[in-house]
Amino acid sequence: MSGPDQTFLDAALALLGPRGFTRDPALMEPWLTDWRGRYSGQACAMASPANTQEVAQLVKLCSAHRVAIVPQGGNSGMSGGATPDPSGAQLLLSLRRLDTIGPVDAQARQVTCGAGVILHSLHQAAEAAGLRFPLTMGGKGSATVGGLVSTNAGGTQVLRHGSMRALVLGIEAVLADGSVWSSLTPLKKDNRGFDLKQLFIAAEGTLGVVTAATLRLVPALAGRRVVWAGLGSIAAARKLLLLAERIAGAELEGFEVIPQNCLSAVLDHLPHARAPLAGQHAWHALIELGSEDSAQDLDALALALLEAAQTQGIVDDATLAASDSQAEACWTLRESISGALRAKGAAVQHDIAVPVAQMAAFIAMAIPTIEAEFPGCKAFGFGHLGDGNVHFHVTAPANAVRGEWELDQGKMASRRVHDLVTQWHGTISAEHGIGQMKREELARLGDPVALKIMAQIKAALDPQGLMNPGKLLPLAHSADCD
Repeated sequence: MSGPDQTFLDAALALLGPRGFTRDPALMEPWLTDWRGRYSGQACAMASPANTQEVAQLVKLCSAHRVAIVPQGGNSGMSGGATPDPSGAQLLLSLRRLDTIGPVDAQARQVTCGAGVILHSLHQAAEAAGLRFPLTMGGKGSATVGGLVSTNAGGTQVLRHGSMRALVLGIEAVLADGSVWSSLTPLKKDNRGFDLKQLFIAAEGTLGVVTAATLRLVPALAGRRVVWAGLGSIAAARKLLLLAERIAGAELEGFEVIPQNCLSAVLDHLPHARAPLAGQHAWHALIELGSEDSAQDLDALALALLEAAQTQGIVDDATLAASDSQAEACWTLRESISGALRAKGAAVQHDIAVPVAQMAAFIAMAIPTIEAEFPGCKAFGFGHLGDGNVHFHVTAPANAVRGEWELDQGKMASRRVHDLVTQWHGTISAEHGIGQMKREELARLGDPVALKIMAQIKAALDPQGLMNPGKLLPLAHSADCD
């Protein structure tokens, strides 16, 4: 692929001005490598349009000159989906200036905001109106609305509120020819054919550029209670989840499982961290209850849950966080697992999911299977037990060379993990997207009919193959630039 000609570069600069268009290597450099540091590329330029109209005009210009576009939000993705290729011919399209948050409609419980709005800013806007946006994650200070939509992000509250698919009420997107499709006003019932907004959720910018979204908000919590429980097995954690669902019902916000080896890694990694319980337990459960009505109700629910769990012999020990700071300390332990495992050395990470009822059994099977087939490796399974999402990490033997092991034995281990999850009727990508990291695995393991349908939709909406080529689906069209 050759780079774009000077005519295109001059026209783009004239359209966006020096603030919105740069070829300065120093300004582009921080955005050319993905968050994990696995993928790096080059770009012919970085465009930062200020509004949807500028995005549309720029995309139309790219279409005329056959310049491929790589949309990017906060560059905090986990699958290399927002990183340009090494050719230097692709245009990096930053949506970060589309950061307007519209008035919060407290009665309708919704808000419309630009694709560049940072998740933490959205949280603050909702809280100022007495509401909340019920999706959170460790990267809330960098993740943007456009990226969350484009990867169908999940987070720790999916159990109660669903992923982004359940929270997106409307979308505005610029198509590959520069036309703008806008459906930001939500309707409770609308039978005018396909629900087109769903095409752009989890499409990773391969069908068009999401520029704005109308999002569902929920009432602010009157109170929260966080429980940390020690358990003898992952099977016991499954029993505790079912008990929590029965006792707490709609007030169950989150249910996370953490094995002792993951907790130990975090305690070693964070100098001031403390274990919530005395002694060691094979598994731990982090449970959050939240009420929109009364904090006192949560006290009764939490105590009823703990009493029932102990009476039934499900938990070995448990504690109830006495304050918000203690609750946040518990969540810090959970959110620090990935960083703690990365600090141990070379590793491969997997964002997978199986049917909810099978998650405990899958973890109990997969960990010893991988450790037996790859001697010296250690496997760790943790995550959202309530929605079946397993974060499955495999760390290399002590003598492995970081950067080399991942491309050899690590790649083989990943294929085996994906084979196992496919055999269990699960998915190789639960909430982080396919990007370029899992593209080959999706082609290998995905349903051929589903892949064919997605390729046909891609060809219909992006006939030149200019929208984020090489991501999600195999590169079906060349995007040579004159």
